[in-house]
Amino acid sequence: MKIFVTGASGFVGGAFVREAGARHVIVAMSRSETSDAKISALGAVPVRCDLKNVSAEHLKGCEAVMHCAAYVEEWGPWSAYWRANVEGTQRLLAAAKKAGVKRFVHIGTEAALLKGQALIDADETYPLALDSPFPYSRTKAHAEKAVRAASDPANGFETIVVRPRFVWGPGDETLLPILRRMSETGRFAWIDGGRHRTSTSYIGNLTYAMELALTRGRSGESYFVLDGGGPVTFRAFLPKLAEAAGFELKGREVPGWLARGMAFVAEKAWRMLPLSGAPPLTRFGANILSRDCILVDNKARAELGYAPPFTREQGLAALASSG
Repeated sequence: MKIFVTGASGFVGGAFVREAGARHVIVAMSRSETSDAKISALGAVPVRCDLKNVSAEHLKGCEAVMHCAAYVEEWGPWSAYWRANVEGTQRLLAAAKKAGVKRFVHIGTEAALLKGQALIDADETYPLALDSPFPYSRTKAHAEKAVRAASDPANGFETIVVRPRFVWGPGDETLLPILRRMSETGRFAWIDGGRHRTSTSYIGNLTYAMELALTRGRSGESYFVLDGGGPVTFRAFLPKLAEAAGFELKGREVPGWLARGMAFVAEKAWRMLPLSGAPPLTRFGANILSRDCILVDNKARAELGYAPPFTREQGLAALASSG
């Protein structure tokens, strides 16, 4: 199968190209010479375009699209999230349809459900947070809505949304560097003692599910893809993650209500004053660490044939050996 991949120079997209490249012909969106080099090193063919100008010509001959690219920064202008996550996805959908692509797989997120609440045993019937106060959550919700609405199997265009939660493993250039930096500078804190529980998605399990979604699943549907073994507390899992990555996670303890309040005040200050960089804590970040997020992946197991091929212990071992 010939697949057009976005986000191939990032964590999830790069892992998919590395894993699936032996079985598929992969061309990948590339925005720069640096991305060209990364994509070529993975064995894929770079195609110079971005989500602002992608067209059917860039996708010529492709049977599937694997859309991994997104604006995932914790802090930034609303317009940046909307342009990349919503308008970029809509533009890619239009290009894919025009190019005759048969299946469009979109990498979604549980964040598309979040308004600040806990999620307990949530499945795919839980409503999208189209009015979320968090720019990443709101725009990913609207992007998913667009993908699912574009489903048109009668005319040969199928769309699938794969939703991981808390993606981790070798190659992570976001979560682990942030944790390391916060620990080393004394800014890390255990919110509510780290007692909140979360589902997780090891990168090897996610890429396995992504490849399944190329040929399985019902068009217009979304699927949670999770690790086996049930949810874990942040206090139990994050130190193991840090240890496997070669550092110790140290921090003080902060009540959840205080963390959320501090994040609210910090965001207000950064919006109103000429302050550089990002706030020390955002409302989205505080929410993630101070609420349970427990999801159910029964639908993916039944309809995609998904069963996680890696345990958390195997994932931690792979992370430790990755150097």
